[in-house]
Formats: sequence, C-alpha cells, structure tokens
Amino acid sequence: MNILVRLPNWLGDMVMSTAFIRALQQTYPSATIDVISKKNLSDLLYYFPAIKNQWLFDKKEWEGLLGAYKFGRMILRKKEYDLFFCLPNSFSSAMMSYGTKAKKRIGYKKELRNFFLTQKFIKVKNLHRVDEYVRLLELFTTIEIKEKQVKLVSSIQKIANRIVINFNSEAPSRRMPVAKAISIMQTLLHQFQNHEFVFIGTAGEKEHVDSIIAQLPASTNQLINKAGVTTLKELFHLIASASLMLTTDSGPAHVANAFDTKTVVLFGAGNEKNTAPYNTNTTTVIRNGNLPCEPCVSNTCKFGQPKCLLLLNNETIAEAVVNSLK
Repeated sequence: MNILVRLPNWLGDMVMSTAFIRALQQTYPSATIDVISKKNLSDLLYYFPAIKNQWLFDKKEWEGLLGAYKFGRMILRKKEYDLFFCLPNSFSSAMMSYGTKAKKRIGYKKELRNFFLTQKFIKVKNLHRVDEYVRLLELFTTIEIKEKQVKLVSSIQKIANRIVINFNSEAPSRRMPVAKAISIMQTLLHQFQNHEFVFIGTAGEKEHVDSIIAQLPASTNQLINKAGVTTLKELFHLIASASLMLTTDSGPAHVANAFDTKTVVLFGAGNEKNTAPYNTNTTTVIRNGNLPCEPCVSNTCKFGQPKCLLLLNNETIAEAVVNSLK
C-alpha cells in the first residue's frame, strides 16, 4: 500500500504531526509512507520518523488553487497512491489531493473542499492539535490509537549549561514585549551565572531580539545572539543541544518538546489546551490566568501590548527553570 500525507503548513503543527506519522506506521506497518511538505520547512523532515519520499511544495512555484491541483497531477505522473491523508483544513490541500487521484482521500469536512475528498469526517471541537490529527486516522480505520508520541529523531548531545531563549512569535499577542523580556532576563542572569543564554529568531525577528540584548549588561559573556544568522537546520541543532528552552507559545516550543529538551512555555493569547507542547513530562506551561479575556486566541491584544504576558511573575518563571533543570 502506498500512502501519502499532506503535512501541516506551520512549524509547530508540522512537529505535532509526527504523532500522526508514527500512528500511521503502527496501523499500516508494511505500507510505504510518503509526505508532502512546504519546501521552506523541509529541513525538519531530516528528524522525522522514517518516511520513504518527500514531495516539496512551494506556493511561489505552484501558485493558487490551480497550482495546488497541478502539483497533485505532477505527483500522479510519478506515483499512484492508495490513501491520501489531508492534515491541513485548507481548500487548496483538498484540491491537491484530488489532483493525485489517490483512491481514498481522507480529511475533515469544511465547506466546498468536501467535493475533493472521498472520506470526510466531522472534526471534534476543542481537541489538542495532536489528538485532532490522530483522530482523523482513528475515524478512518475505526482503530483506537492508544500511544501518541510527538518525537523528532536526533543523536545530538545535550550541553548542560545551555539555555535557549525564544521571546518571538509571529502573532504580536504571543510575542514577549521588550521591557518584560529584559526584566525576565535580569532575573535569570542573577540566578544562573554559570549558564549561557542563546537567543534565537528569524531574520524578521532579529530587531526584536537585538533590542532586548542591547539593554542587558554589556559586560556579560553569557549572552549569545543567534537571531537571524542560523539556517533552519542550525536552529534545530541549537534547540536539540540545549538543556532547557524558555519560550513563548510558538513553533520552536514544539521543536524543543519533540527533541526532549526541557521546555518552559510562557502563554499569552494562545490556548494551551489545544496547542501546548504535547509531551507534558518535559514541559512546564506558565500563564498569568487572572484576566477575564484569557485566552483570547487573538493575534492582537486589545490592550496594545499583551497584558497577559506583562503580568507574568519573573520569580515564577525562574523557579520553573530551576525545577526543570533539576
């Protein structure tokens, strides 16, 4: 049996889909499993559970709905599939599945995309994203998946005194304000004088990180700024090598969790019941929890800066870091 999986489009969601791939391997142990991934996230596949082939999709090369369909047709010319699992809920991903002419095309019901799927299921509300993905397989096979594991495969060694810091997020409501980030770091630098703090971020997030580091003690050699200067693979290596990661609700939080790096996640607008790192044995979630609007799940905050992040207690954060490092 040949199975093709359209992976999610966002870094964190793609990490969480590893549980679906593992469940698929358990359910169909003799099948060939291939995946479709966004081209700019393809480095993550190096750490994925064993897959046979990768189809790399770039929206710039395959524009619009017609491009998604043509991409599916391109795959059909090279290989035929028995099953196509559509993890994203987008119309274009269903259109892509239709282009492959896979015998069975499985996904969740959503508006017009139902026409392109052969097996459609109603999504259960308020599930964690990992459970949502695996539930699709359960609905199709009627087989319960008892063990769900989000895991990236790596032999990278941990560095005992390395703490990776991620104060970034694409959504302003999940991004740590500069002043608050500085006060958190001042607390940590005082308590962890023998640790190095490695700041990460994309090229677009470099300015945010630079503004934080610029207002911290210039004399300390504990601060290492890697924002905007790492490839995606180098970023994964940094996260996998860390003894701990302190992070906002973002894609890198899931990467750390899947690499078995101890993770302290500072939640603002996001709902941790749906999108917190899945492996709770290595993760500590911190939320203020005193605002009636939490969690709002909005990309912008009605207060301007995210008040739910500003109200987080620095000592609580430091204590969580201490306990996680133990």
